Amino acid sequence: MNGQNVRWGILGPGGIASTFAADLPLVAGAELAAVGSRSLATAEAFAERHGFARAHGSYAELAADDGVDVVYVATPHAFHLESALLCVEAGKAVLVEKPITLDLPSAARLVQAARTRGVFLMEAMWMRLNPAIRKIAEMVADGVIGEVSAVHADFGLQGPFEPSHRLRDPALGGGALLDLGVYPLHLADLFLGSPVRAHAWAKLTPEGVDENTGVLLGYESGAVAALTCSINGNSRNGASITGTGGRIDVPPGFMVPRSFVLNRPNGDVEEFEVPFEGSGYQFEAAEVQRCLLAGELESPLLTHDTTLRVMNLLDTLRDEIGVTYDR
Repeated sequence: MNGQNVRWGILGPGGIASTFAADLPLVAGAELAAVGSRSLATAEAFAERHGFARAHGSYAELAADDGVDVVYVATPHAFHLESALLCVEAGKAVLVEKPITLDLPSAARLVQAARTRGVFLMEAMWMRLNPAIRKIAEMVADGVIGEVSAVHADFGLQGPFEPSHRLRDPALGGGALLDLGVYPLHLADLFLGSPVRAHAWAKLTPEGVDENTGVLLGYESGAVAALTCSINGNSRNGASITGTGGRIDVPPGFMVPRSFVLNRPNGDVEEFEVPFEGSGYQFEAAEVQRCLLAGELESPLLTHDTTLRVMNLLDTLRDEIGVTYDR
């Protein structure tokens, strides 16, 4: 690191990396250092478009760049482990796009590698770093809605997607659950923790990935979570957290909200606005930088144990609906 500045690298300059890179200048002290791609021309075009200082024609060159402190891994799910391990073994801090890997064993391997090497690692579950979500979590922890009894959330894309699309490709970790369902699952985890019962039902595509999935989770407290995800229909994409003393509704786009509504049992309604610039990726980047400057190897807002807990649940649900990935 260069004083209070943190030098960022981007590995895998695709669509989500472009949105992330556009938000980086909103983070104080973020330096746009380097981009790595399997194609030098692609890296150079991305670097020029977003203002990065250097471009590399391989992931290994990016990992070896001494002018990079932290790498954002934005390859498809199936390549997260390989890409992130390359950076970890080079001593780089890593922010890995969600889901962190395809399954629990590979996620545990990556976490262990980061701990052994003594480098920072975080899953890029940007929703949990969103200021509105953090405000809701604070209010729930303060008992504003009483004891949480239910979480409802849905995330669906309209489709249809061609068989060749990454969302339908088992080789790329396709399916609704890993790409979209991970958001409702993380939301439920944030407010209810680990379930004692987990059930799922899904319709699979001809390729063998899930296109429409429902999940029901049960908790020791008696609380429940009812969650859905799909790649064959544009659902409301909203969420609610219900408690014994009220309910919080998060509007469509619950994974990156700028507002929410508190509903009290007496019928009173209070609206909260939490505006921000950009697309919302800057908050996870800012948390990474805070941790690096503080010498922390994981974020207390999104710990390794949290990532592994949710990945374990994803594995359980995939087993039940019959979705497997060749490894």
